[in-house]
Amino acid sequence: MINVVFFGTPAIALKSLEYLYNSDKINVLAVVTQPDKPAGRGHKLSMSPIKQFALEKGLPVFQPKSIRKEPEIQEELKKLNPDFFVTFAFGQILSQEVLDIPKYETINLHASLLPKYRGANPIQRAIINGDKETGICTMITELGLDCGDVCMRETIQIPDDMTCVDLFEEISDKSPELIEQTLAGLVAGNLKPEKQCENGVCMANKLTKDETLIDWSKPAREIHNLVRGIYKFPSAYFVYNNKIIKVLETRVVKDAYQNNCGKIIEVCKEGVKMGCGDDCILLVKVKPEGKGEMYARDWANGLQIKGGK
Repeated sequence: MINVVFFGTPAIALKSLEYLYNSDKINVLAVVTQPDKPAGRGHKLSMSPIKQFALEKGLPVFQPKSIRKEPEIQEELKKLNPDFFVTFAFGQILSQEVLDIPKYETINLHASLLPKYRGANPIQRAIINGDKETGICTMITELGLDCGDVCMRETIQIPDDMTCVDLFEEISDKSPELIEQTLAGLVAGNLKPEKQCENGVCMANKLTKDETLIDWSKPAREIHNLVRGIYKFPSAYFVYNNKIIKVLETRVVKDAYQNNCGKIIEVCKEGVKMGCGDDCILLVKVKPEGKGEMYARDWANGLQIKGGK
């Protein structure tokens, strides 16, 4: 059995933890996850999905505020004598002291085809940039940002209508087996990690609030990619009558309307057609401020919005 400590926090990592826990090749010794955080309207402390699973299975749980600065937890992890640390969307940077604890390596699951999209938001950036494919990699963690040797990789196609939520789910589904195969291959000695090519490095920086505001002067395709790239995380938006209107679903409409950027061209059965830098964007579903998700045509009809606004 390969003894591992699993580091993770959000739901995207849960299937990997479940898979490793149930594997006949892997023994999960403990879980390390972020501290409980306030959530919901009542701001009650909420535990991560990873912690919930660990508690259900009776696994030890460690919740450092910053594992680099908590030698007590580091000492407890040393006592477990792990072969590997496995990290997947853990949310903290590890120090060399932490990386030196496992017998073999710390293996990270990264949601891109490295060296492309190193950093915090590889899933969203791939869609926003209109990429047709992305993927997942297992890599050996080093002190630099996602710069370690790549162990294994798998390509994932990005259809034109795929949202970041869809891609999160596909990555969540495909990651468990890749992690298990990586750990087994490294122990057996038949897997040789490869250094990343520095020529293709690009960063997936955190999204800024300014980026989520729709710029109607951009081409319709770019706006469509933005909408699906940050679908509900946190959603692209525009402002109408001093109210924030989040955009949840769009389609590109081949049409030429010069000098109509940001204008409502038409309210129709399919939605609300907006003028852009080129072609038009059809708003299909929106979420107006203070209201639930609805079809864009219902939002427009409710406010008696006509073309030309």
